[in-house]
Amino acid sequence: MRSTGGRILAIGGHEFDRRSGNEALCDLIVELAEAPRPRICLLPTASGDPHDQISRFRRAFGERDCEPSEISLFRLSQRPLDLRRELLAQDVVYVGGGSMLNLLAIWRAHGLDRILAECWAAGVLLCGQSAGAMCWFEHGLTSSSGSPQVAPGIGLLPGSACVHYRSEPLRRRSFLAAVADGLEAGLGLEDQTAVLFEGRRLAEAVFAREGARVWSVTEAGGAAVEDPVHARRLEDPRPPIDGVRADVIELRRTLASRASARRARRGRLGRVD
Repeated sequence: MRSTGGRILAIGGHEFDRRSGNEALCDLIVELAEAPRPRICLLPTASGDPHDQISRFRRAFGERDCEPSEISLFRLSQRPLDLRRELLAQDVVYVGGGSMLNLLAIWRAHGLDRILAECWAAGVLLCGQSAGAMCWFEHGLTSSSGSPQVAPGIGLLPGSACVHYRSEPLRRRSFLAAVADGLEAGLGLEDQTAVLFEGRRLAEAVFAREGARVWSVTEAGGAAVEDPVHARRLEDPRPPIDGVRADVIELRRTLASRASARRARRGRLGRVD
């Protein structure tokens, strides 16, 4: 996992909807794929492979000139796959958010940490948001167990990372305390921001929402110091949805999630393992 590697795009917070900045980040992912019709595969492991996340991903990227697909590790018995062959055939692998601790435990059980390192070295663009962004670093600041805590990633990227940097103040404060206490220096990524690494070198920071920033967090004299990282603004030709529309989408998402949970419960009740 210490080869020079390819590219990783780590996103501080991102959804598959038209709220401010999200569309521009989807466009960036397709652009970075550098393929006429890129194959983009979602790994929704961190949140348990929910149907609604997969549907929103397919809708978002299905509107673009690419070929979206997903791999559900929780449903391999229903759809067996050669994971290595499937992932190495992709142009982009997108890792969704959720529990970073669960994500890495399940990946290791299936050998995906090694397979994804191989994909990285082979030039497949790795990207993801929230847990799917922190997992590539040496350490991330995860809330998987409740209160924010430091957890090891797979170490393709140097240092540490903290997502949802301004929208979750407790996470930010915990990250600052950890860096002051000796955690490797790292990056604070606000929602709708991202950093692009080429190999293990930070090549560019971007933001897709007005006022959003990427922060460099280092230790000096026993305290954590925050400095803004120069970032490029991503322009989105599509108008973002307004607040009323965002509420409607949130309601639909909640209802879809509840329906998915009901289907899963009915499936368990009707199955004998």
